[in-house]
Amino acid sequence: MTTVPVELPESVFSALRFGPEEFVREMRIAAAVKWYEVGKISQGKAAEIAGLSRSAFIEALSRFKVTPFQYSAEEINE
Repeated sequence: MTTVPVELPESVFSALRFGPEEFVREMRIAAAVKWYEVGKISQGKAAEIAGLSRSAFIEALSRFKVTPFQYSAEEINE
């Protein structure tokens, strides 16, 4: 595993009411959800980035109000 140092102002932790470890955990999930939402990565890769099982990632998608399906209504109708 690679470690990527990120410098953040102390104020972000209090603004979100997260400690540093919880902030990093949530940041990984939020990034994975967004990249999945815009179609950059698969659901499996997003779950890996988020550090979650695939089923837990699907639950995170629900929390962020993002559909677990990467097909549009038109594509499904075809």
